[in-house]
Amino acid sequence: MQKGFLVLIIGILSSYSWGQKSHRHNALSLSEFGFMAGGSYYIGDLNQAHFKNTNIAGQLLYRYNINARLAYRANFTYGKIEGYDSQQRGDFFQNRNLSFQSDLFEFGTGIEVTYFPFEIGNKKYKGTAYLLAELSLTRINPKADYNGGLVELQPLGTEGQGTELADRKKYSRIQLGVPMAVGVRLSLSQNIALNIEYGIRFLFTDYLDDVGGYRYADPLLLAASNGPTSAALGNRSLDANRFAQRGNRATRDWYTFFGIGLMFRLGGKGSCPQPR
Repeated sequence: MQKGFLVLIIGILSSYSWGQKSHRHNALSLSEFGFMAGGSYYIGDLNQAHFKNTNIAGQLLYRYNINARLAYRANFTYGKIEGYDSQQRGDFFQNRNLSFQSDLFEFGTGIEVTYFPFEIGNKKYKGTAYLLAELSLTRINPKADYNGGLVELQPLGTEGQGTELADRKKYSRIQLGVPMAVGVRLSLSQNIALNIEYGIRFLFTDYLDDVGGYRYADPLLLAASNGPTSAALGNRSLDANRFAQRGNRATRDWYTFFGIGLMFRLGGKGSCPQPR
């Protein structure tokens, strides 16, 4: 994650530096508001296939254009992710038999840099690709189907979190994240632009799917500490082997948002510092 974030930042700074040398623009619409509709999915212990179990997702976003190539951006994103061992290939996954689903509520803010100068309604600068780097807060809430209903997993401590059975506390349902994205912008009219984007979100937790520990907790001790439901959902393996591998601590979970939508220019043009 750190390497990918560093590469994106270097790309943004290089792109912006190039723009300072190549473009000067005198009037710019400062603010834009819009939306995107698309999909979200997750990659982690319970799914390794891109676009599998994609769910409908949406985003509201605001841009403040610092100049024709650099913008401040804030966005609110809703998505849903899910994963099922029963859909994965391999005897290990079929036997482990875990599953989850979670609604995601994300607020992100950061900077966006275009490859070429861009302004809605400007015939000379009517299209560009862009890079986005943000920090975000995301509310996660993994749930599993149990006895005909959905059960929230975080309060259960299914790996013994928060007890002497584990070396970790219960994870928070509010997580810091690093959204990174690439996209395309096309001016459609004097006040409207098309926005297409694909982005990934790295969170500072491995419990997006409630699976982070390497081994199962002792079911009898877990039931005594966190209750029988915790023990039942902590180990759902078909062979009930408590010494088998549960999760993979070497990799982190992440999720994506991709979408297409419209941006609307707010107000008229204003003056602001421009690249030189």
